[in-house]
Amino acid sequence: MEVSEEVLIDSSWIKVAGYYSIWDTRSINPYRRDPSRLRDTLTLRLTDEPRQRYARMPLNTTPLTSDFGWRGYRWHYGVDLDLNTGDSVKAAFDGVVRVANYDGGGYGYYLVVRHYNGLETLYGHLSKQLVKPGTFVKAGQLIAKGGNTGRSTGSHLHYEVRYEGNPIDPEQVYDFPEYQLREDNLRITAALFNYAGQAARMKAAARARAASHQPTAARRTVSHRIRSGDTLSEIADKYGVSQAQIRKLNGITGKTTLRPGRTLRIK
Repeated sequence: MEVSEEVLIDSSWIKVAGYYSIWDTRSINPYRRDPSRLRDTLTLRLTDEPRQRYARMPLNTTPLTSDFGWRGYRWHYGVDLDLNTGDSVKAAFDGVVRVANYDGGGYGYYLVVRHYNGLETLYGHLSKQLVKPGTFVKAGQLIAKGGNTGRSTGSHLHYEVRYEGNPIDPEQVYDFPEYQLREDNLRITAALFNYAGQAARMKAAARARAASHQPTAARRTVSHRIRSGDTLSEIADKYGVSQAQIRKLNGITGKTTLRPGRTLRIK
């Protein structure tokens, strides 16, 4: 298929197809690459000062409210960063917007940006998209407004980092409390994607439990240690339970302040 979209780069209009062999404006992962087959280490330069390509954080502040990993009954392929609806969301690196779409049962309004360093980033639960597919963006450029759309229990930014369509734990790339990249280069190896097998096994086990309606011992003893910034709704969503259940198990009535360090009984 001939791609006719063009982007303005260094005062020249360049066809997107000239830069990328796969260009899909609908699918988050059109590549279908198996990362477990990686045999060599690939080093990606996240910043390139001679070419004036830099890195920026997606938000002005980055309080982490949910990690990459298993969330009750499904794998969470990014991190959640707290924000207020309408807050500015910015491009992490230079690149081209590939997807601007809506997923009512998941990401809500979201964007996928393909970057020159080889990564793609995804920004979910937006209240407003400010760019369209084929738009060239610079690191730090305003691309959206944060929100609470899709499958979300409160305003936040769901942020993903992907390589050839496969998610990478963003905390391998960023030190969020320090508001910076961990390193200027990112080494891509099969080990970065070891979670995939675990995710498949846990998903299968969750389906089996749901089919049998038999709770496991682990489900009866799940607890959560409160971190700064946690909310009851986010904790409930993380473990796939209701707020009412958490309140009942912990004797919580009315409005309450979650104290960091306290342990909540979940199941």
